[in-house]
Amino acid sequence: MYSFLPILILFIFFFLNIPICFALMGATLFFFGFLDTSMDLDLIMQHFIRSAESFPLLAIPFFIMAGSIMNYSGISKRLMGMAEVLTGHLTGGLAQVNILLSVLMGGISGSANADAAMQCKVLVPEMVNRGYSKGFSAAITAASSIVSPIIPPGIVLIIYALLSNVSVTKMFIAGYVPGVLIAISLMITVAIISKKRKYVPVREKRASLQEIFKQFKESIWALILPFVIILGMRIGIFTPTEAGAIAVVITTLIGIFIYKELKLAKFIDILKETVYGTSTVMFIIIAANVFGAYLSWERIPFKLTNILLEFSTSPWSLLLLINLILLFVGMFIDGGAAMIILAPLLIPAALKLGIDPLHLGIVMVVNIMIGGVTPPFGSMMFLTCSLLNIKLEEFMKEITPFIVALLLVLFILTYIPDIVLFLPNLLS
Repeated sequence: MYSFLPILILFIFFFLNIPICFALMGATLFFFGFLDTSMDLDLIMQHFIRSAESFPLLAIPFFIMAGSIMNYSGISKRLMGMAEVLTGHLTGGLAQVNILLSVLMGGISGSANADAAMQCKVLVPEMVNRGYSKGFSAAITAASSIVSPIIPPGIVLIIYALLSNVSVTKMFIAGYVPGVLIAISLMITVAIISKKRKYVPVREKRASLQEIFKQFKESIWALILPFVIILGMRIGIFTPTEAGAIAVVITTLIGIFIYKELKLAKFIDILKETVYGTSTVMFIIIAANVFGAYLSWERIPFKLTNILLEFSTSPWSLLLLINLILLFVGMFIDGGAAMIILAPLLIPAALKLGIDPLHLGIVMVVNIMIGGVTPPFGSMMFLTCSLLNIKLEEFMKEITPFIVALLLVLFILTYIPDIVLFLPNLLS
């Protein structure tokens, strides 16, 4: 009778703007403290502690730290230079640079919020100076940041792989094509809008091969890092967690000895950013795992699987239903938390109808990331609006065409699974 009450309480907490981690813990403790007292609350606290004792989760702070080092070591600056010579001549040049920079950043930072914050500080002021409206600049920054968690090594990809017992390496490889498709759809949308508004290119003409090669030589150390990470995991030299540590070492060495812009004094700021970013993500993961204790105790995944299968008799109808659920939930819950809560609930039903877990994972990640730029509570929406001091109404008006483009890509990825699966299958 009261099995689903904690889920209702959880959503009430969300609407009351209570932080996600406290909402998850509160709903769980309410259930075991008042509704079903057959489990000792000490066991819940033990579950809380055990949730943090996971070697694969160490990949998260390492990749967060690598992304932070990029901003202090000159790597981000070189990547922006590379993006400019490749796309600066296109209509809406700086907006196109914004998108390509997210693609290049995604291979190292793996965080949408980190990418959006960096671009708000580095690129958006230049866009505004060149005549782009602040609302448009915020919208394309938030929309392009979606690419970062999908291009490996996205943190949400790691979380899904751990939850679904899917190979992290395969999950990473599956993210490349969807990430590129999203980038292309956003670039087309930018070109259409920029042509109407007469946003001029950054460069008068296409960069020469000599210019591209010169910038490539300057940026090569930043560009090869993602391939080192993926190749090393693919051939078994190191695990995803070790890959995160190696990313930290390589970005540090590049910043100190090659670009010579990373100073020891900056490591205080880097460590602060790493601790803050890691503690935020880890607290949500641990709280969600405790909430998972309630889900398992009440067999909610089993019950929800039966409910979903009653409404869905084919993989295609189930995927449509999953998309609608995720798009709705993604408007209210942060990406990592949404993944941790929903993946264990949705994976059993998907497997019963023969949906590949890799395919489902990418669909879930894209869905949740779209939610991050969608009102009323999208995290990238709030981040860009607060950093750039923009009204939500202006942002909502400017983000609409980009959401349409993203939904179109989501539809393609949902119903043409080979787009997601052909690269992992090719390399398996």
